[in-house]
Amino acid sequence: MPIYEYEHLEKPCLRGKLFEVKQSIKDESFTQCPTCFGLVRKHISRIGIAIQKSNSELRDLGLTKLVKRDDGVYENVTRREGESRYMEAGKPETLPDLSRIISD
Repeated sequence: MPIYEYEHLEKPCLRGKLFEVKQSIKDESFTQCPTCFGLVRKHISRIGIAIQKSNSELRDLGLTKLVKRDDGVYENVTRREGESRYMEAGKPETLPDLSRIISD
């Protein structure tokens, strides 16, 4: 259910100058505060949208993504040239080469 912001047009009540209300998109907008019955108006709020990045985008950003495949075995889905596809516990030669990614 969406959360809408309302602003008191006169003096604020216990809810404050701005307050949030969960409402269905089909519900009528408030014209009065449900607490103090003062006049209010609805605000247009920003929304947060997260867009997932692809494995190649993560690699281009210098990030390493490991996906667990078995006990102690992870697939490096963002591997770079010369890196092992699988990272295995106890085998340091399979670790990603961070010196190629991280610099001072």
